[in-house]
Amino acid sequence: MAKLRITNDIRRCRFDADEMTQKALAEAVGVTRQTIIAIENAKYSPSLELAFQIAALFGKPLSEVFTFNPDPD
Repeated sequence: MAKLRITNDIRRCRFDADEMTQKALAEAVGVTRQTIIAIENAKYSPSLELAFQIAALFGKPLSEVFTFNPDPD
């Protein structure tokens, strides 16, 4: 299975946001907790809209939460 080319710092952002739970983040952006888990574990890449929503929730630019790795090897 190919590695995803998008990585993230959602877990760190949640920790910095008073240790926000995955459930609280999921509810705030309108997805399931399982979706947040999959994104955090790089098993799923969020839509662009969802990525922007997550970054905005943490008050950070998209590039501080998500990183595009053009060459995942």
